[in-house]
This record gives sequence, C-alpha cells and structure tokens, in this order.
Amino acid sequence: MTFHNDIAGTAALSICESLLLALNDHKILPEAEIVGVLRDAAAAHENAPTGDKDELNAAVAALINGILAGGNSVRRR
Repeated sequence: MTFHNDIAGTAALSICESLLLALNDHKILPEAEIVGVLRDAAAAHENAPTGDKDELNAAVAALINGILAGGNSVRRR
C-alpha cells in the first residue's frame, strides 16, 4: 500500500468514527445500532471469499474488532 493510500485510509477512518459519534450524540442511532454496524463490517471481511486479499481482509477485520473493543466509535456511558 502506498503512503497516499495510508493517508486516505486514515482520514476515512477518522471521518467515519466522527460520524458514528455524531449519530449517537444526536440520538439518531443508538449505541447498539452503531456496534451492530461495526460488527457487520468486521464480519464482511472475516467471511470474505478466500483469494489474494486474505491478509488485507484479516487486517481490516482485526482493526474493526479493535475499534469495537476500545469503544472508539461510541461514547460509552
């Protein structure tokens, strides 16, 4: 992955996390729904068909699961 892709990916992740926080703060989506979105995203990568992107899918799933474990995308009350 190029440096440019790292920057774009990091920016996209930060924006998405901020959006999830805003959706929860404004009571548009409850915490359970946000957690569900993240779990669905992780599962999509965990259950992706095997192929040449296995390592990428595993890394993405691990990152999303880490976000879930850390509570970064929801303000735990």
